[in-house]
Amino acid sequence: MNVAGHLNVRWLGRMEFARALALQEELAAKKRENASFDDQLLLLEHEPVYTIGRTPDRSSLSARGGIRGGELGGAHLPHPVFSINRGGQATYHGPGQLMGYPIIDLRRCGQDLHKYLRWLEQLLIDLLAQHNIAAQRRESLTGVWIEDRKIASIGVGVRHWITMHGFALNVCGDLSPFDHIVPCGINNVAITSMEKEAKKSFTVAAVAPMLEKLALDSIVSLRVAPETQLINA
Repeated sequence: MNVAGHLNVRWLGRMEFARALALQEELAAKKRENASFDDQLLLLEHEPVYTIGRTPDRSSLSARGGIRGGELGGAHLPHPVFSINRGGQATYHGPGQLMGYPIIDLRRCGQDLHKYLRWLEQLLIDLLAQHNIAAQRRESLTGVWIEDRKIASIGVGVRHWITMHGFALNVCGDLSPFDHIVPCGINNVAITSMEKEAKKSFTVAAVAPMLEKLALDSIVSLRVAPETQLINA
């Protein structure tokens, strides 16, 4: 665990999605109850799972982009499906992905969700730049891209200005599970990874400390001056 500017960063290794979700909910509840409880960033890797946000349109759970009989619950997919309290359509998480779950009080950040999303994107862009991978944003498409190839997804949930969920960076490994869905609801999107772009080997465990340092160094840029914080909002 490291602490800098009241951001605690923890590397949790490989963890099943349900356990990580329960931990996020526990930490978010603590922050709602106690404004002085430090912001958190959980870094980890998941067992294979699909997730989808709070939307009545579940067509992204099918590679055809249209749900047929028996597909509504995702029973046709090779891994479990979780419906969760974030925005966005279906995506895949599994070995080879660095997951980042910030539990951050946005009342300390000007209650600015747009700024928070751009901060997450910049963290990943800066990380990739350290490996000579030129990534960027795409207008109206939250996430991180290399030309027309998506390398990181971002989906957040916010309740009482406390964040949950976060980002998934494709570091290495098998990307074929994405072929069973319409990733993030974007048809014909190409999914890529650090390994594919740099043409060299990476591990999630080796990349995580680099992301940790960037987060600790940049968290101050997300926060606003204490006199403008809306802690009791």
